[in-house]
Amino acid sequence: MAQTTLNIRIDEDIKREFDSFCSKVGLNASVAVNMFVKEILRTRELPFIVTDVDTKKREARKRFMQTIEDMQEQSIINGTNDMTMDEIDDIIAEVRKERRDEI
Repeated sequence: MAQTTLNIRIDEDIKREFDSFCSKVGLNASVAVNMFVKEILRTRELPFIVTDVDTKKREARKRFMQTIEDMQEQSIINGTNDMTMDEIDDIIAEVRKERRDEI
């Protein structure tokens, strides 16, 4: 198979760190980049997730809302769903005080 050269620009410190890592695992940068390219071609996808900030925010909000729903369900099971905010604040303050006392 004929070989060709791929020239890329990379920050000098990152290159040095990458070379060091590759050396520790018995590779060089060229072999590591070739492995990366071959994995992309084999799987037809990047070997990591690439998202935009808005997608991350939407996913975080979705997880947050699910957590709130789970907490609401658990509060019904525990019989604490009718607590006032003042009662909840008092419990939180008590737990925080106990944590500070442990330190």
